[in-house]
Amino acid sequence: MKRVHFPAGFVWGAATAAFQIEGSTTADGRSDSIWDAFCRVQGAVANGDTGDPAADHYRMMADDVDLMASMGVQAYRFSVAWPRIQPDGGVPNPAGLDFYERLVDTLLAKGITPWLTLYHWDLPQKLEELGGWTSRDTAYRFCEFTEAVTERLADRVVNWTTLNEPWCAAFLGYARGVHAPGRTDPQAAIAAVHHLMLAHGLGMRVIRDSVANAVAGITLNLYPVAPVDPTDESDVDAARRIDGLQNRVFLDPVTKGRYPSDILPELSALVRPGDMELIGAPIDYLGVNYYRDYVVSGHGEPSFPSEWVGSEHVTFPPRDLPLTDSGWEINAEGLTTLLLDLRDLGLPLYITENGAAYPGIDDDDRVTFLEQHLRAAGTAIEQGVDLRGYFCWSLLDNFEWAEGYAKRFGLVHVDFDTQERTLKRSAHWYTRVIQANGLSVSP
Repeated sequence: MKRVHFPAGFVWGAATAAFQIEGSTTADGRSDSIWDAFCRVQGAVANGDTGDPAADHYRMMADDVDLMASMGVQAYRFSVAWPRIQPDGGVPNPAGLDFYERLVDTLLAKGITPWLTLYHWDLPQKLEELGGWTSRDTAYRFCEFTEAVTERLADRVVNWTTLNEPWCAAFLGYARGVHAPGRTDPQAAIAAVHHLMLAHGLGMRVIRDSVANAVAGITLNLYPVAPVDPTDESDVDAARRIDGLQNRVFLDPVTKGRYPSDILPELSALVRPGDMELIGAPIDYLGVNYYRDYVVSGHGEPSFPSEWVGSEHVTFPPRDLPLTDSGWEINAEGLTTLLLDLRDLGLPLYITENGAAYPGIDDDDRVTFLEQHLRAAGTAIEQGVDLRGYFCWSLLDNFEWAEGYAKRFGLVHVDFDTQERTLKRSAHWYTRVIQANGLSVSP
């Protein structure tokens, strides 16, 4: 395999999310998020795991920043916990804001650039009880939350992300019910789609008004979708549907100022004058989270309940591909396909998440996975894709949502009993990649 070098100035980072690593869920005035409540539902999370202790990052933040510095990580993508900053969605909590101010200052002191994500799924439970993302009012509460964060950190944080993967928040949370808040109401999921996107637009407006020289965007989990048989009309229609639900229903409003006409027609009834202008206002970059691609069929027996609202009949036949520990098919070529599909948007792209769950500290499988995907990204760059950075998911082993602590995505192993950190083989490998700004002949 040939050497792969990335452009000068390419950003090498690592990523986390607040609920997955912080722990300390009742410390310093923090209130419940929807994930705290969801964890208390019997059977909702594997092994009855909760967000405490997670990786205890709230207490071990300085140590974790030191770890990043020792690895040569140049940028750190993290999220801020809404219920830590606005308990119950109410007035700002100085202690919560203080924590993120300390984090940002510690990062900057170590020469690590902060990349702040405002929403990574931890809606205050009190706001869920008032309707959650089914309520338009939640988008305006998000606007107030954004104001609180920018007021404190606008002078030090340049890189801002409004939302992480609204697809998961809407469809896994409100349609399939396997993520918080655990609802199984397709119409609620459709409402959540629009109100999340409205929150993005309102948040972007606050960032533009509050942060000088902001670099701001949104992160979407975008997956290429192909029919099992491109000559079969049912399979082709299935691919159109899943591409619409996974990709276009979020990408089109951000980049074109409109929802796709062939997917979820109910969305149009939720749109009010001015909404699409807000949602479609220019972004500075698009964050791309890539874990897998999809091959779909209009035939076979679907599973229920489904996150694929209005297209529950679509099936996902397995392929003869290797699997991660999460059971996800591995196809690095899909990342090249995706990046080439996004090339014509004319937007700078960042891979804001890419990684895989594997056990162990000598994690050769993770090294192979990351190496294959970085080569796929390099191929896209060679073909003219404006890809400017890569954030490995994840810095630390963490609370992996409904999987609890059963799946390990980290470059750094965390002993959840002692909170001891150990750099995995993949962490040492990633350090060499960063130092070389690329890949050598083999991993």
